Amino acid sequence: MTTPLHWLSAGEIAQAYAARTLSPVELVTALLARIETLEPKLHAFIRVDAEGALAAAKAAEAEIAAGRSRGPLHGVPVGIKDIIDVAGLPTTGHSKILIGNVAKTDSVVTGKLRQAGAVIMGKLSTHEFAIGGPSFDLPWPPARNPWNPDHHPGGSSSGSGAGVAGGFFPLALGTDTGGSVRNPASACGIVGLKPTYGLVSRRGVFPLSFTLDHVGPLTRTVADNALLLDAIAGYDPADPGSNATPARNFGALLDRSVRDLRIGFIRHFHERDLAANLEDVARVLQAEGAQVHTVTLPTLNEFAGINRVILCSEAWSIHAPWLRERPGDYGKLARRRLLPGAFMAAGDYVGAQRRRLQVIAAVEDLFKSYDVLLCASSMDPASRIEDAEETGRTYPRQARTPFNVTGHPAVAMMSGLAGTGLPTSVQFVGRYFDDATVLRVAAAYERATGWHKKKPPIG
Repeated sequence: MTTPLHWLSAGEIAQAYAARTLSPVELVTALLARIETLEPKLHAFIRVDAEGALAAAKAAEAEIAAGRSRGPLHGVPVGIKDIIDVAGLPTTGHSKILIGNVAKTDSVVTGKLRQAGAVIMGKLSTHEFAIGGPSFDLPWPPARNPWNPDHHPGGSSSGSGAGVAGGFFPLALGTDTGGSVRNPASACGIVGLKPTYGLVSRRGVFPLSFTLDHVGPLTRTVADNALLLDAIAGYDPADPGSNATPARNFGALLDRSVRDLRIGFIRHFHERDLAANLEDVARVLQAEGAQVHTVTLPTLNEFAGINRVILCSEAWSIHAPWLRERPGDYGKLARRRLLPGAFMAAGDYVGAQRRRLQVIAAVEDLFKSYDVLLCASSMDPASRIEDAEETGRTYPRQARTPFNVTGHPAVAMMSGLAGTGLPTSVQFVGRYFDDATVLRVAAAYERATGWHKKKPPIG
């Protein structure tokens, strides 16, 4: 094969299996060898499940040899963020608090991946409980960026981003409460989708904020993102946030142009140093036939304030017993970010939820006239991982949080390379349960630019 095995997309893997030019065992063996070589540089994993992955690969290979296939993810490797349960493997949240906590059952999304025949490679690094940040005072080291391991890979789904971008697996699951799928996608130059709130079950996922949490796919291509979303989407009556809207073929529109689409460009979200990059994105989409017009929403500070009050209040309700009894077992960053919830009053929470309805209405009003919104994801490339001051300055400079507050589907993807050689990014946002159109625009941009063909210099 002309493409190295570790850079094959899920779609290419399925084609190679069908043509009998590649087997699941051959692929998984090659990826495990790559992980063994590069994992000491990237720290993408909490736990590599080599034995389980090879067993699943052998089972998938036997089914393929017998002429049976479970679908496009049959025998395709995937990594799982370590707040998502995988039966028989630890779910630690990258924290001392949960060392030794072994999941007894699969989360709903893990079970769906097993039903689809996917091969689970192991559990992936995260910021502590999906809130901390790049930290060196935890039981495991923080994940690093494959484009330059001296820099962070975004988070909190840090291992998911680093593993996909580093060629450890073509697919990964992350979670997104304030941007935690889209941040690593932005930092690592891959594709990360926060689906519509309620589209994907969160049962079996350790919660951070009940009304803001999402589970979403990270991949190297838009087509793979749609395939992974197809596998994990669907109504779950046992998840109170789940919506009964039926799942659909999310890749059905990927080959369509954007010629008939109206795109609202939220220019006031980004700052001057990102303007040229996003204007280039707008020009590409206009050249592809889309209409692009400037639109406005409430300020990023307002969205961030709503998110902060809701997240801190709901996270405190989860972590209060441990923070009272075992505060020293948290890392410094997670403890600092969780403790403000202790001082939130009921009126603060209710007020934030009321204002949330108003900003949702503002976004919904835009979607009366526009099919998709275009805006920034990260304002800056990833900072050096050991520069806590610069990370603290740049990490909050983003436009992802608004769409956790509103629950609309949003995808972040690579839009170029900065002078430092690190990825820059763009974000597309769509109507509720119209994730397919968001991916359609992302696919058109991907075809027109080819940024997804760029690979990190790590090897």
